Amino acid sequence: MKKTVLITGATAGFGAACARKFAAEGWRLILTGRRVERLEALQKELGDSVLALIPLDVRDREAVSHAFERLTNIDLLLNNAGLALGLEPAWAVDLDDWETMVDTNIKGVMYATRAVLPGMVARNRGHIINIGSTAGSWPYPGGNVYGATKAFVQQFSRNLRADLLGTKVRVTNLAPGMAETEFSTVRFKGDEKKAGQVYHDTKPLRPEDIADIIYYTATLPEHINLNAIEVMSINQSWGPLAVHRGGQKG
Repeated sequence: MKKTVLITGATAGFGAACARKFAAEGWRLILTGRRVERLEALQKELGDSVLALIPLDVRDREAVSHAFERLTNIDLLLNNAGLALGLEPAWAVDLDDWETMVDTNIKGVMYATRAVLPGMVARNRGHIINIGSTAGSWPYPGGNVYGATKAFVQQFSRNLRADLLGTKVRVTNLAPGMAETEFSTVRFKGDEKKAGQVYHDTKPLRPEDIADIIYYTATLPEHINLNAIEVMSINQSWGPLAVHRGGQKG
């Protein structure tokens, strides 16, 4: 029997790459996203693999509940929809950006999970893979609320697994580092030049790399639960603790 994957934020980046990967491996797809024209283009590209398209903003609790309540037999929920906005220090940030990140990265994951999970528990099978970030574990200047939202995803994933002990429902938190997608273009609000500088003279992770890891994780034997995966490009690592010298302001 063909398995079904539900992918949020399927219109670009990791989501679109996963749609192509899972379709190539014979899975059925339910794809959600805000950009209808991109969803339709994916459907045209992937053909009969696409079981349903759901134009959806995961920040809308009622819309998520209404859209997902009629879905049955979801084998894998990929909570992929998410974003970063801005890189300003906390005292200079736009509060609207903070709220958008919280609503998308936290509430969107909550809404989708709560809508799909009861069916998985009732069938005693299924898998939830949440896209976190290395920013959920390792802070950086300007990461403030974005990193905090991904820390939520990490801990939410752990607590889901604790709740699901005794069932056959699996939960994984996948935390990528620097990856070349539309992520930086969105973060810098369409400034392609600024976004490009993030990846200059590096070989960052590609969406296809993440799709391969997700597919591997999803197709492990059912008694194996990968709790967490952290992955970086070979060009990225941690730095030493920051030390400011020369006195304090004021």
